[in-house]
Amino acid sequence: MAETTHTDITPDTPLDGGISALDEKARLGSATVGRASIDGFTEEGERLPGGDDGTEQLGFKKHSHGNAPVIPEASRGERRRSFDLADFPPLTGQEEDWRFTPLKRLRGLHTDDLTGPAPAIEVTGAGNVTVETVGRGDARLGKGATPEDRVSAAAWNAFSEATVITIPRETVAEGEVMVSITGRSAEPAAQYILIRAEQFSRAVVVLDHGGSVALAQNVEIVVEDGAELTVVSVQEWDDDAVHVSSQQAKIGRDARYKHVVVSLGGDLVRLTPSSIFSAPGAEVEMYGLYFADAGQHLEQRLLVDHATPNCTSRVTYKGALQGQDAHTVWVGDVLIRKAAEGTDTYETNRNLLLTDGARSDSVPNLEIETGLIEGAGHASATGRFDDEHLFYLMARGIPEKAARRLVVRGFLTEVIQQIRVPALEERLSESVERELAAGNL
Repeated sequence: MAETTHTDITPDTPLDGGISALDEKARLGSATVGRASIDGFTEEGERLPGGDDGTEQLGFKKHSHGNAPVIPEASRGERRRSFDLADFPPLTGQEEDWRFTPLKRLRGLHTDDLTGPAPAIEVTGAGNVTVETVGRGDARLGKGATPEDRVSAAAWNAFSEATVITIPRETVAEGEVMVSITGRSAEPAAQYILIRAEQFSRAVVVLDHGGSVALAQNVEIVVEDGAELTVVSVQEWDDDAVHVSSQQAKIGRDARYKHVVVSLGGDLVRLTPSSIFSAPGAEVEMYGLYFADAGQHLEQRLLVDHATPNCTSRVTYKGALQGQDAHTVWVGDVLIRKAAEGTDTYETNRNLLLTDGARSDSVPNLEIETGLIEGAGHASATGRFDDEHLFYLMARGIPEKAARRLVVRGFLTEVIQQIRVPALEERLSESVERELAAGNL
């Protein structure tokens, strides 16, 4: 099993700002040495002799830091991937990937045939980008993404046609590509979208979700060598919507990929974004913003798979919660495989509880299979308003209610500003203001 590092978070951990002293302490590596030193490994990244590597028993291995047996798939790199639905047993809610998800609220996405009509798609924006509607037999589909769970596999087997968006080689898109996805039925449905950024192309693609649905969705993203692609996924569904989306990206040599998630609407929204490095020299940024109201369940489970050398990743997710039974989940998995020497990665998640009765689960996971890395770390914090921030603002004549809104707005703005689409940034800022007003904050 891969070694796992953890960052201890105290109630005094700051919720905003840059990389704090705690964040720096969590990072692995030394500026003077230039290599990370990890207990149990030689400088070359090989495991030292004499350690407890576990024993085989009924196909299980003992975890490297304990005696309790765990199944091999407990490691993120060993999770099952398959296009065959039969390879994923029916869900019970006890699976690691589903233990936070209220299965009864999935409206049959994990049990029923996905025969409902898929949401309507309208693509506008850049005229030099190719948009196609193709059948499920198109050879391009499934080359850059493989289902990792039962709902994703069900969606793969159920869709009849897919939308393919291609940014041609060496093309700079003329403005952002807006993909409006509008729900039109409450019946369980499947949808497939493929976004391809060919070599040395540049584009921003926005997936804008609205309406009412029960949707199992696969979004396959291919970023070829030297390309620069930003994908923004906005979830402003109606209050009754259920949306489960796998958004997998395969990143080529020296490519640049940014993924931004904004989840505000819906009854239950569960996103699983993945970034998988396929060649050296690539860079990935993943950002997320979510604001949960009473009764809402907003879940984000992401993966950064460092499978090749000399790649960089940064992950920043921020959430706010208000109201009884508002629930958010963030699980961040970063896997550094043995071949991924020279990796530089850091992930952070911060959550702001605005009222009593809300719950936030935050689980950062870091697996490292080589000691030859530039740096790796993670941090997580969940808390209430910073009393010092409020005191500072109120001492300057700002009423408490206005001060609280300023703190929340400043906390979330970092993510909104990463979109780099002015009209969309303004719209989402207004949506955050409405969320605050609805909570009477």
